[in-house]
Amino acid sequence: MGGSTFAFGDEDGERLTPGDAAILRFALAVELIEADLWTQYAELGGLTPGQLPLETLQTPPLNSYQAAFLNLDGDGPQYISSNTLDEVSHAAFLNAYLESKGAESVNFDEFRNLPGSTATGSRGIGRLTDLMHLNVDTSWYVHYRSATNPDFGATFPQAITITDRTSIPITDADFYDPNHI
Repeated sequence: MGGSTFAFGDEDGERLTPGDAAILRFALAVELIEADLWTQYAELGGLTPGQLPLETLQTPPLNSYQAAFLNLDGDGPQYISSNTLDEVSHAAFLNAYLESKGAESVNFDEFRNLPGSTATGSRGIGRLTDLMHLNVDTSWYVHYRSATNPDFGATFPQAITITDRTSIPITDADFYDPNHI
């Protein structure tokens, strides 16, 4: 057989090369982390099970967190729910593909030890990521509007300082605090 017709694996398509398996495991690890982040947003700000998209149902949001997303974008809860489904399905696909080729997959369950939100809607499980204590680097905003180059020693200040901020409600009390979101 000439060149391989498969995106990953050896020429007969039965097994993955060690390098290909490593690349796919890395991609799977990233998808698992993304799925953890989006799931936390979806539990509190996405559509709830059985809820139709808000633009078709025309019902009020279920909590102030959903309402805040609707203020930013009328499709906010739908967007969050759709992204969550995408990330979860990407991880499931990569995991199933690795297993179908007899390669080791990735399971981060033993690392789910960060506390999550206790607000209504959260599943109350350990998390891989912490959305309740965010530090955000905003220097990119200044960097991309600057004529100077970091390769030649330029440094950039924070556009705004975001330190130890929550991006999800931590408890039900956050749903009722108008200054929280």
